Amino acid sequence: MQEYWELYMKNLEGKPASIQFNAGISIEIEELEYTYPTVAYVKAKLKDPKENGLLSENEEPEILFLEDKLEASMIKFRIGKYVGRIISDGYVTFLYYVQYTYNWVDFIEFALNEHESYEIGNGHTQDHGWNYYKNLLYPTVKEWQLIQNHKVCDSLKEQGDNLYLKRAIEHKIFFPKEDRKEELALALEEQGFKVNNELTNEEGVKGIGFYRLDKPFYHDIDALTLELIGIAEEHDALYDGWETSVVKS
Repeated sequence: MQEYWELYMKNLEGKPASIQFNAGISIEIEELEYTYPTVAYVKAKLKDPKENGLLSENEEPEILFLEDKLEASMIKFRIGKYVGRIISDGYVTFLYYVQYTYNWVDFIEFALNEHESYEIGNGHTQDHGWNYYKNLLYPTVKEWQLIQNHKVCDSLKEQGDNLYLKRAIEHKIFFPKEDRKEELALALEEQGFKVNNELTNEEGVKGIGFYRLDKPFYHDIDALTLELIGIAEEHDALYDGWETSVVKS
């Protein structure tokens, strides 16, 4: 199984939450759903909670040690897969999918024997459809785009880019149905974009490339790409990301 972890922020029941999840699992999810039908959790109350859904510097080492101990216990008893972590509303919750639960008590006892100072709960329930992974941990289309946005912004920043400077940012949209292509192009032009080329992806789906002068700073590009996702969805199309050149001060 491929280990490929992502971290992002979302709103969870009106509270900010940081979600860390194993994205690599999604590649093998059909097989894993059958093999590991039970979702299990370990939930710890934070001693030094932060309102933004992140760990405090003081508490982070303890929580990471707890996470490592849980993972070591999961491997020792060979009962399941660690799929993600949620930090929100003063708690950290570790989620797993397990094959069986007859030695769950042994797993918990081994994992938590060094963390008696924490208020910790745990449990498990059947989840044959992996709904907790698909609907709670796994990001929506818009959340995925924000993850990719921040990766590109981080890369630009590492190259010395001044993210506050406007420059041409190029975007792509693909449309499985071409009957609304002209309508989509017109909607983009009304927003100040210039359509500059036609595209075809590896699956043979047609699309268009377009650009506009904008700032690639985190908040600005997030708002822009969410707007473009909305425009694409209104025209039965799929937004496929952006790119730009490095611009230094």
